[in-house]
This record gives sequence, structure tokens and C-alpha cells, in this order.
Amino acid sequence: MALDAVTIAQLAEHVESAELNAHDITKITDEYPAMSWDDAYAIQDAIRARKEARGHKTVGLKCGLTSRAKMKQMGVEVPCFGFVSDYMSCAEGSDIDTARLIHPKVEAEICIVTKAPLRGPGCHVGAVMAAVDFVLPGVEIIDSRYRDFKFDLKSVIADNTSASRFVVGGRPRNVEELDLRTLGVVMEKNGRIVAMAAGAAVLGHPAAAVAMLANHLGARGQEIPAGSFIMTGGVTEAIAVQAGDQVTVRFQDLGSVAMRFV
Repeated sequence: MALDAVTIAQLAEHVESAELNAHDITKITDEYPAMSWDDAYAIQDAIRARKEARGHKTVGLKCGLTSRAKMKQMGVEVPCFGFVSDYMSCAEGSDIDTARLIHPKVEAEICIVTKAPLRGPGCHVGAVMAAVDFVLPGVEIIDSRYRDFKFDLKSVIADNTSASRFVVGGRPRNVEELDLRTLGVVMEKNGRIVAMAAGAAVLGHPAAAVAMLANHLGARGQEIPAGSFIMTGGVTEAIAVQAGDQVTVRFQDLGSVAMRFV
């Protein structure tokens, strides 16, 4: 690691304050270009600890950068990972206050809940599928704290992969009833289709993202516990939203998820 514990704590406060107060900042690698991947995750861990110390519960894990083309563009071999807290959860059909966000965008996500723990190294799609309890449709509202959405991957990891809000809807389904690779998704904004995709957009199979998450945590001496809620990464591209927009995402075999931005 290139950063000491004091600097990591200071950067965690800096980045989290930007989130909580809805103001943008320049990417932190501008000032700390030598920071490592371990530093980036250490800052994220410190942000998580800050939230939990204030009484917020960590309610799920999330995968980001799950497109092979995007990983190649960024010069990395695995996606990035983060977490979601209880206060980020919004009810299906609810109003989402844009005044508390900076520049929100929405992504459709296939979400899973596990019934058995998953641990790397060596976790694979088959192990993930065997550990899935049920599948849910979701929408993540990402909101990078970096000015004009200009950032690099280390800064994104330190910013908890732009986690902001999420909505889960539809109805749970057993994984045996679904083909997650071909599961179709249609996103509508204000009644117009703005994005379409299938589950295979996530690393060829959404379970592959979960396997990479388990292997990432395993390298850090951690695991995905049974009962974990996991957002497997954006199936669709991220679509910008603003006050007055209404978004509905329709998932094949899983129902729909809707929300309004006010």
C-alpha cells in the first residue's frame, strides 16, 4: 500500500462527505497518483466502517464494471466491487429525491440472494448457481461523486463504485426457473424505450460476476455469507435521469421495477 492509515481515513471522510452532502470532488488520484488497488479498497472499507459506526447496516454487495469490453478499455482483469447500505434502499414505485444526489444515472441489474456461503479462490459459475436461493430484478441509481463523471478505476473503487440508491421489485424466482444469460431487460424513461439488453451482457452470465466477487473477497480472507443480497452489475448502459423523470424497467420472467425522480 502506498498510503498510510491517516491518509486513508482522511480520504474516506472526504469522499463520503461528498456523497452525504451531494457535492462533487475531483478524483482522488489527481492528488495521490501512486495509490494502489489495495489503497482504493482500504478507503472503501473505511467508508463502510464510518457508516456502520453511525448505525447504518450494510445490506448487500455490488459488482461494477462487468462488461468485458469496458474491462479491456480500463486495462483490468476483474470487475470492481462495493457495498450498499440500508439507507440506499428505496421502495418500488417510490419518489427519489434528486436534490440529495449529484448527477444520477440508472442501470438495470439482475440481483440474487444466496442460501449458502461462497468463498474463493476457485469459485466458479457452477458453485454460484448452486448457492443461489432466489433471483430478483433491481435498478441501481449510481451517482459518482467525481466532477463531470471524470474518474479512473481506483478512484471509483474508493468512492464505493458510485453506490447511491437502489430499488428492488418484481417477484422472487427460483434460479432453476430462469436462464439468466438470455433473460431480457427493457428500460423505459418517460414511456420511451432507452435501453435493451440480456443477462449475458454481464460477463456472459451474471453468476460469473458473483464468482469474481467471491474470489476477490477470498484473496482478502473474506467470503460471501449465506443470505447475502448481491447486485450482479449493470445489464443495461447507465442512463442519466433528472427531476421529473419516471423510469420503468421490465425484466423477462421477473416483473418490473419503477420509480420517479423528483
